Amino acid sequence: MPEICRFYGIVIKMFFKPKEHDPAHIHAIFEEYVGIFDIKTSEMILGDLPPKAKMHVQEWLRINCDSLMEMWDSQKLHKLSPLK
Repeated sequence: MPEICRFYGIVIKMFFKPKEHDPAHIHAIFEEYVGIFDIKTSEMILGDLPPKAKMHVQEWLRINCDSLMEMWDSQKLHKLSPLK
């Protein structure tokens, strides 16, 4: 699964599988925790990320939503800036 960003020890990845992977989402990995987040709503739809890591991912998602949706639709990945 390709990495598109890394910040505060959190790794953000995206993977494509035609018609099997809706809704559009990213995977966030922090230590032994994983969260799957809906790109459009920024909500964690599955996972066990700690609250602070979850908050950071949701903030990053809100900033990068348009770029992430463009990547999801085109299936062309590129690195995005980390949360500062």
